[in-house]
Amino acid sequence: MQHYDMVVIGSGPSGRRAAIQSAKLGKSVLVVDKGSRLGGVSVHTGTIPSKTLRETVLNLSGWRERGFYGRGYRVKQDISIGDLIQRLRKTLDHEVEVLQHQFMRNGVRHTRATAKFVASDRLQLTNENGDTSDVGFSHAMISVGTRPYRPDNVPFDRKHVFDSDEMLSLEQLPRTLTVIGGGVIGVEYATIFSALDVPVTLIESRQTILDFVDREIVDDFLHQMRDRGMAIRLGSTVKEIQVENGSVEITLGDGRTVRSQIALYAAGRSGNVGSLGLETVGIEVDSRGRIKADPETFQTTVPNIYAAGDVIGFPSLASTAMEQGRVAACHAFGVMLPPPPETFPYGIYSVPEISTVGQSEEQVRNSDTPYEVGVARFRETSRGHIMGVDSGFLKLIFSIETRRLLGAHIVGEGATELIHIGQAVINLGGTVDFFVNNTFNYPTLAEAYKIAGLDAWNRMGH
Repeated sequence: MQHYDMVVIGSGPSGRRAAIQSAKLGKSVLVVDKGSRLGGVSVHTGTIPSKTLRETVLNLSGWRERGFYGRGYRVKQDISIGDLIQRLRKTLDHEVEVLQHQFMRNGVRHTRATAKFVASDRLQLTNENGDTSDVGFSHAMISVGTRPYRPDNVPFDRKHVFDSDEMLSLEQLPRTLTVIGGGVIGVEYATIFSALDVPVTLIESRQTILDFVDREIVDDFLHQMRDRGMAIRLGSTVKEIQVENGSVEITLGDGRTVRSQIALYAAGRSGNVGSLGLETVGIEVDSRGRIKADPETFQTTVPNIYAAGDVIGFPSLASTAMEQGRVAACHAFGVMLPPPPETFPYGIYSVPEISTVGQSEEQVRNSDTPYEVGVARFRETSRGHIMGVDSGFLKLIFSIETRRLLGAHIVGEGATELIHIGQAVINLGGTVDFFVNNTFNYPTLAEAYKIAGLDAWNRMGH
C-alpha cells in the first residue's frame, strides 16, 4: 500500500493550495478528485464560469456603454447561448491546463477516484471502473466542497427548473427567468441575465438580501435592479413549483403566482460528504453536510485530518479557501504562520458589482464607536464621466477617535478591483489622512477614495 505525507480530497481552491504548499515543503502529496477534470466547482460550475459568463454578457451587450448611448445600445444584436459558451470553454480549458501544469511542476500526483476513510490514516479509493485500492497517509485534507441544495419538492428537470450548477448547460437563452434565492449566487445570475434584457423575477423569503453587506450599498443595488425592470419579491415564501405547458408556475405563500419559461433554484448549498465515510473516523457534520474545523488551524476533531473551503461553511469564497488550504498544510508540517489579518474582501460579481471590506455602518454603530462617513459617487469623478458611468458609489467609514479607516464599501462597475485600496489601508492601520494627503492618478475611479476621504475629513472638523 502506498503511503503519502498528505492526501488531499478535492482539487478546488483549498485542495489545490494545500497540495502545492505541502509539495513546496518537500512532502509527498496525492490529490484525489472524482471529477473528470481537475479544479472543482470553482473552475467548472461556480466561480470562474459565472464570472466568465458575466464578462461575456457585459462585452457583447454593450452594457457598460449604455450610460452614453442609451438603453437601446447593443454591440451584438442577437446574443445566443453559443456566444456565451464559446468563451466559457476557452477559459475553463486554460484554467485546467494551468492547474495540471502546477501539479506537475511541484511533483503533486493526482488520481481520479472517490475516496472513503477506512481508518484515521487510510483511505479506500474507488476508480471509475469500480476497482478499489487503499492508500495510507500521515495527514489528510478534506476539500470536497459543496453542491446545490436540492429539496425534494422542487421539480428539477434541467429543462425548466435548474440548480446553479446546471445553469451552464442551458441550450438557449430564456425568454423569462425566475430566480428563487437572494443569496450571492441567485443575485449574480439574476442580474447577469437581466443585463441580457431577459425579464427576471427574484424571489427571497426573507425581507432583506445580502445581510452581510452594508445596508446603504444594498439599498442602492436594489434600486438599480428595480430601475431596469427586475421584479423583486422580498419576504415571499415559495409554496409550490409546477411545470406546465412548457413553463414554470411558482405559487407564493400569499397565493400569488409567478410564471416564467425557466426557474433557477439557488437557495443554499450542502457539503459533498456523503461518500467519505466520516463516521468511521468520528468526524461529525451538520444538517447541511458541513464539517466543523478549527478556525485557526483547520483541523477537524481528528487532529491529522484537516478540512477547508466551502465544506467548512462561512465565508465560502474561493479567495479565503485558498488561504485556508495553505494555512492547514503549513500547520500539518509544523510551519508556524502569523495569524491572517482580521479583514478580507468580499466580491459579489453581480451587475453592478458589489465589494466590501471591514465593518459595515451597522456593525460600527452597534459597537458604539463614534464614526464619520465619507461618500464619493462615481458620476462625480472625471473618469466616471468618460466611462459613461451614471451610478455606483464608494463609502468609507472612519473612527472619529483614532481617525482610522474601519470599513470600505463599493457598489458599481470595477468594485471588486477597487476594494483592495481600502483593504490595504485598513490592514495597515491607515487613517483618513492617507486619502487626504496622497495623490491619486487622475482621471481614475480610484480617485473616488480621495473624494470620499475629503468628504469625511471635512465633516470630522480635521
